[in-house]
Amino acid sequence: MRVHVVSDVHGNSRDLAAAGTGADALVCLGDLVLFLDYADHSRGIFPDLFGAANAGALVELRTARRFEEARELGRRLWGELDGTGVSRESVIEGAVRRQYAELFAAFPTPTYATYGNVDIPRLWPEYAGPGTTVLDGQRIEIGGRVFGFVGGGLATPMRTPYEISDEEYAAKIEAVGEVDVLCTHIPPDVPELCYDTVARRFERGSAALLHAIRTTRPRYSLFGHVHQPLARRVRIGGTECVNVGHFNATGTPYVLEW
Repeated sequence: MRVHVVSDVHGNSRDLAAAGTGADALVCLGDLVLFLDYADHSRGIFPDLFGAANAGALVELRTARRFEEARELGRRLWGELDGTGVSRESVIEGAVRRQYAELFAAFPTPTYATYGNVDIPRLWPEYAGPGTTVLDGQRIEIGGRVFGFVGGGLATPMRTPYEISDEEYAAKIEAVGEVDVLCTHIPPDVPELCYDTVARRFERGSAALLHAIRTTRPRYSLFGHVHQPLARRVRIGGTECVNVGHFNATGTPYVLEW
């Protein structure tokens, strides 16, 4: 059995269309939307609306952890857009819908997917075709192994679309229970898995996920979210914890075989 796993697609529909080649199934761990590319400030919804220079300024403020200044820049730019009589919500949703139409069409059959923190879950049923199974706080058997899926991220100063409370996240982890492969968007709360070496900050990992790994001992814990982690693999007891990679940049899926 061969399963390909991707995360943090962020608009890379071209490589996504080939990501399932040679695999029995594709697993996607979320973050399909590209709002702002930290490596290329000309790509994404934000620069499309406000230009690459403003996108670069926002990235610089966020990287320096000057979050209030970043929010003030955003408020000013969105305020100028609001002054034109156009709703920011409708502008963002329209851009997201265009990306989702392209990305979901690129998914092979079968695909098993969960949400990332920048995704908008309420839109997914409109775009997920019959070959795509969306799971969140749920489990499914693939090739004789049980896979559990938990989507979304935890609350941060970034205030991305699908951030939930620690309690809600822990409840989904508990609902999944014992599995062979635990698939999440965010990593367990392990410093070397959570630190992004380019953004120069810790992303939020889950303590509930770490507890589940230690107590239920899945074969694998697979995740993404941290684009340039200090460590891509860490072993916790008998569990291999793997950041499957920043698919937007690499275009290469992680391969799981048994």
